Amino acid sequence: MVTTQCHWVRHLTRAFCPAIVFLLSFGQVVFATDPEALRVETDVFADRDDVPIAHSLTLFSSKVAWDFLDTTPAEKKTSDSESDQPKAFNGEIVLHDPTRERVLLIDPLRQVKTSIDSIQLERLRVSLAKWARTSDDKLLCWAGGPHFENGMHESDDAIELVGPRVQYRIETTDAPSPEIAGQYRQFADTALLLRALLHPGGIPPFPRLALNKRLSSEVKLPTSVTLEIDSRGSLVPSGLSSMMQRHLCSVHRIHPALRADDLQRIADAEACMAIAEEVSLAEYTQAEKK
Repeated sequence: MVTTQCHWVRHLTRAFCPAIVFLLSFGQVVFATDPEALRVETDVFADRDDVPIAHSLTLFSSKVAWDFLDTTPAEKKTSDSESDQPKAFNGEIVLHDPTRERVLLIDPLRQVKTSIDSIQLERLRVSLAKWARTSDDKLLCWAGGPHFENGMHESDDAIELVGPRVQYRIETTDAPSPEIAGQYRQFADTALLLRALLHPGGIPPFPRLALNKRLSSEVKLPTSVTLEIDSRGSLVPSGLSSMMQRHLCSVHRIHPALRADDLQRIADAEACMAIAEEVSLAEYTQAEKK
């Protein structure tokens, strides 16, 4: 039971990650040579608990994004200074490499890796949309898209999307540049499709994809993302229905530059990737569940 829960949280973290607060990192050496560099720390909260169920660190550099996932429950933070301390990451590493049109999953403990190309994710997007749009469940059918405009409500610093038994609320801030807004959208979109591929269930990703598109077009970044679902009246299977009852909120802290320890973390990840054995996606995920 614990293994299954950690597996679900790991893939939830891949997708539920846009919320940004700009902070200064006093006492840390930062590097700003890359105009599109970003450092994003993400905490995911469930059921309005103040202790995160998952944590990740995403480093944008040289047109790629390194996503370091940690599903170990975090201790409750007692001060702002504690939240700025670097965290140890012993979980999965996901390399988003849009130039090569691929995503690479790396397991440092097992020293294995697997690659997923953009064609696989695009095929999933098309088939998932067709499936959702023919569902008898109103929420799933609505989530298949493509028309979400009537449910969107915007203000200067927030956007809401309301559908049958579901509400998304995203608090926003101006992105430093259109390039960064576009880079973030590409990462977030891919993470959503990746989760749908690796861990089916929950709401199809299309409402979030529509929100990501709207934010990018307005050169915005999210500062918090909240998802509330009421599963009453749902026709989906009971197991999926219970998963969809969660109240989820993601909060990110972002620095518009990379720190010295971030560069070392990337170097370590590259070394791990170099020695990891290439396996099929089926082999990778099957061993991951054990």
